[in-house]
Amino acid sequence: MSWNFLEKTDVGKLRHSFFDSVKMINTDHWNAVAGDKNVYLSIDYLQALEDSLWGAINFRYIVFYNSKYKPVGVATVQILDFVDKKEKYGDAFCALGQKVKHKLLGHLDMKVMVCGNVFSTGENGFLYTDEVAPENAYINLSNALYRLRRSEKINGRISIILLKEFWPASYKNTEVLKVHDFRGFNIDVNMVLKIHESWNTMDDYLDSMVSKFRTKAKSVFKRSAALSSREMSAEDINANSATIIQLYESVLENADFTFGELNGASFVNFKKHLADKFIFKGYFLDDKLVGFSSAFISNDFIDANYVGLDYSVNHDYSLYQKMLYDYTELAIEKGVSELRFGRTAEEIKSCLGAEPTDMKLYVKHRNAVSNKLIKPLIEAISPSKYELRKPFKASFV
Repeated sequence: MSWNFLEKTDVGKLRHSFFDSVKMINTDHWNAVAGDKNVYLSIDYLQALEDSLWGAINFRYIVFYNSKYKPVGVATVQILDFVDKKEKYGDAFCALGQKVKHKLLGHLDMKVMVCGNVFSTGENGFLYTDEVAPENAYINLSNALYRLRRSEKINGRISIILLKEFWPASYKNTEVLKVHDFRGFNIDVNMVLKIHESWNTMDDYLDSMVSKFRTKAKSVFKRSAALSSREMSAEDINANSATIIQLYESVLENADFTFGELNGASFVNFKKHLADKFIFKGYFLDDKLVGFSSAFISNDFIDANYVGLDYSVNHDYSLYQKMLYDYTELAIEKGVSELRFGRTAEEIKSCLGAEPTDMKLYVKHRNAVSNKLIKPLIEAISPSKYELRKPFKASFV
């Protein structure tokens, strides 16, 4: 299904069309905006994700047009259930009182409409051409999401609209979302490693470290020497899908909350559709698959994505830390400017030289009263605490 609207706003008129499947999108219109600017907004990626998770997640797509019907913006929306498995934010909800907690969000199990990508970190939900000013972009996006939420009532009431998630450079422009009653809050930082122009090999990278952290890295290499690793094809991933999902789920069990989960078909489809833009690497101990890492390659950065671990071998063989150093080596080999490690394990990632980058989300509840009550909850959600390491010599800081 697709349908069109003309938004009449004080900041500019943009038509927008909604689509229920990536197969219904005019790819020429979409690519005229997205092109190869963001792998997560590419038709190939969106097709792979939709093929894998159709039925588990409702996908919606938006194309924005100017008054001359020229495509000037695109957006992706995922509608799914949020489950706080460990009640990480339970205390904050309780501070609002039990009655408000149940009225506001129920048992922390709610239907959420996300403009963005729940399987990646960063501004991967929408993109506009340069002819659309940032204020126009955000207001027209908000208007389109409002219409989409109202049209979705037949599929079950949506409690929350979430815009995820913005880099600090965008904070000034995103302030306009407050006019539409969105509330912003910071979440755990994204750990980002800037790739120095002098790093042509891993030895160059290690030489830039002070001796303490260079020794730490070599210790990881020594403990992980018994592991072998190789990139896996779509056929390899499919053949090992049962083990891969087991490793993946063992990591998810330690997560505080989830929006949705990938499945075995997801990794296979990513590889089929994206080819060398998606790296899936398997780690083996005595020919047994004990871990995997995945990464998406964009024009100037690498996004470290999901990993899977056999925790029974993780400590003795430094499996996870080995993966992090391998990500670093990949970034150097590909000649990108930065490696985005994502959230979690901030201290470990800082030992590799990654620096914390603040990330902000915007949230809005469907009910105006509940939306006001959500303020103290947001204020109670604070990024995780961690100790930052400084591994590089002064000349590389």
